[in-house]
Amino acid sequence: MRIGWVGFHQEGVRALRAIVEHGYRVEGVVTLRRPIAARRSAAADYRRLCRELGLPLIEVADINGVDGLAALASLDLDLAFVIGWTQLVRAPARALVRTGLIGAHASLLPELRGRAPINWALIQGRSKTGNTLLWLDEEVDAGDLIDQTVFPIGPYDTCATLYERVGESNRDMILRVLPRLLRGEHPGRAQPASADQPLPGRRPEDGRIDWSRTSQQVYDLIRAVTRPYPGAFSVLNGRRWLIWRCALLHGSRRGARPGTVVGPLLSPSPGACGQVVQCGRGQVALLEVEAEGETMCGAWLSDQPWTGRCWADA
Repeated sequence: MRIGWVGFHQEGVRALRAIVEHGYRVEGVVTLRRPIAARRSAAADYRRLCRELGLPLIEVADINGVDGLAALASLDLDLAFVIGWTQLVRAPARALVRTGLIGAHASLLPELRGRAPINWALIQGRSKTGNTLLWLDEEVDAGDLIDQTVFPIGPYDTCATLYERVGESNRDMILRVLPRLLRGEHPGRAQPASADQPLPGRRPEDGRIDWSRTSQQVYDLIRAVTRPYPGAFSVLNGRRWLIWRCALLHGSRRGARPGTVVGPLLSPSPGACGQVVQCGRGQVALLEVEAEGETMCGAWLSDQPWTGRCWADA
C-alpha cells in the first residue's frame, strides 16, 4: 500500500514520526509553502522533520489547486493521512488517492465540527473533549468515524496542553488502524446525526477581552488562545497588551469597575506574582503580559504602578 501524508500543524508530527519509526513506508509528504505556513498558528517545521526522517517533501499553496493536485498525482497513493490541515479536501483531490483519505478532528465528532475545536472547547468551558479519526468526504468533518479518544479538560489546561494530547492520540489511533488497512479492511461507521452548525474560524481580533464577563470566562479565553495562538489582549494606557498567562480568583472588590487593576499579587514564587484585575464577577491575576515585544511577568509585573487604572475594552 502506497501511503502519503498531508499536514502542516504540530498535531501531526508525533504520528508521522511514529509510523516511520514503526517501519511503515511513506511515499512522500505534502505541506504548505513556508510563507503561507508562517501565517498559521502552531505550524511545524516540516522541512526539518522530513530531512530527519528521509521523506520526500512537496510544498503547495492549496491542496485543491494546480500544485496540490500535481503533488498528489505524482505520489500515486493508495491512502493519504491528512493530519493538521485547514483546507477542505475537494473531490478532484480525493479522487487521486485510490482507497481514500483519513483525517483527524480535535473533538468528539459530531460535537464541535468546524474550525478551532480545541480553542472553542476551552472558551465554552467544557470539562472534556477528544480527538476523532475519520474518512474525509465532501462535507466538513462529516465522514465515517474510524476511532475516537476522549480526554478531560482540567482547570490548568491550555490550548497547548490539549494539543499535546491531540498529537499523542493521532499517533495512537493511526498506529491502531494501519494494520487493519494493510489487511484490506475499511473500518468506519456513520456519524450520529447532529443539527449543530460547524464552528466558525477564529481571528486574532477575537482575542479581545471583555472584562464585564466573569473571571471564569476571562480565564478560559486567555488559556484558549495563549501560545502558540495569537493571544488574548486588552489596552492599558493607550498600549495594546497581549495576556499570555493568568490565574483565576473568585473574590471581588466592592464597587470596582470591570477592568480595574485592583493591585499587585505577591508571592515568594516569582511565577505567581502579577496584577489583579476586576471582572464582571470575580477577578483574574495577570501573570504574563506583553506589549510591543516587551514581556512582563513575575515580580517585574507586580512592581508596576497600575493600581486603579482600567483596562479598556475597545
